Amino acid sequence: MTSPAWVIIVKTMRYLGIDFGTKRLGLAISDEMGIIAGKYGTLDSRGIKNDLSRIKDIIEKEGVQTVIVGYPRNMDGSSGDSAGKVEAFVKGLREIVDIPIETWDERLSSVSAEKLLIKGDVRRKKRKKVIDQVSAVIILQNYLDHQKFSIR
Repeated sequence: MTSPAWVIIVKTMRYLGIDFGTKRLGLAISDEMGIIAGKYGTLDSRGIKNDLSRIKDIIEKEGVQTVIVGYPRNMDGSSGDSAGKVEAFVKGLREIVDIPIETWDERLSSVSAEKLLIKGDVRRKKRKKVIDQVSAVIILQNYLDHQKFSIR
């Protein structure tokens, strides 16, 4: 039996989404095709240096090729109160990993996550534990959808 004369090459692109917070970091990861975002977990913050090290470990372990960090914006598009902390986090991450790191508008991601969890009948105590990772999934999925449907 002979093998087919054609070969399908599938480009893999794994993304890590981060909903940055001073108390917790919500994490989401894409499938290997870079199409669908899923929950990865939550990191309780142990200081920026420690958090960066743990993120670097995840990037290496999961073969992440691009990191997307939620960027806080006000409804008028201006930078939110936490923007400086996110910028410092992104700067620190760029110093220790050699992959693209982008910020993505996270307006209403927490509100959307809260509404989604309420609609799913998740109790308040449980919502508090998972809202950061659900927000990270929303941020990453919005980014992936934009990449998929934008004209380049």
